[in-house]
Amino acid sequence: MNAQETGRERPWERRFDAALGFSASVILFVLMIVTFVDVLGRYLFNSPLRGAFEGTELMLLVLIFAGLPLVSHADEHVTMDFIDNILPAGGRRISVALSQLVCAATMLGLAWLIWLKAGKIAAYGDTTDVLRIELAPFVYFMAIMIALSGLIHGWKILHPGTGGTGGPTT
Repeated sequence: MNAQETGRERPWERRFDAALGFSASVILFVLMIVTFVDVLGRYLFNSPLRGAFEGTELMLLVLIFAGLPLVSHADEHVTMDFIDNILPAGGRRISVALSQLVCAATMLGLAWLIWLKAGKIAAYGDTTDVLRIELAPFVYFMAIMIALSGLIHGWKILHPGTGGTGGPTT
C-alpha cells in the first residue's frame, strides 16, 4: 500500500508530482509536434524542419531528467525483489533503507560530477551545431534533477513509505 492509498501523501507532494508531470507531458507533446512537422516537411515538401534533430535531442534530455524525480518519488525504479520473501519484516525495512541510502549517495555524487562538467561546458561556450543553443543550461538542469532525486531518496530514508510504496513492507 502506498502513501496515496493510505492518504499520507502531503499536499506539497501532490503539487510537486503534478508540476513535474505537467511539465513532462508538455515537453512530450511539443516533441511529438516537432517530429510530426519535421516528417511532414521532409516527405511532402522535401524540406525538413531546421534543427529538429537537435531540438528533439534536447527535449528528450529534459523529458528524461524531469521524470527522474517523479520516478524516485513514486518508487518506480526497476527493482529486483527476489530476496524480500526470505527476509523478515525488520530485514526488509533495513534493506529498503540501505537501498535508499545507496541511491541517494549515488545520485548526489553523480549530480556533483555533472555540475562540474556543466561548468566546463559553460566555460567552453559549447552550443549545438545548427541552432547554436547553449548546452550548459541543459547540463545544469540534469545535475539539478539528479540532485533532487537524490534528496528524495534521502527523504525516504527518514520518512519510509512516503510518496510511493516505500519498498516492500509485507
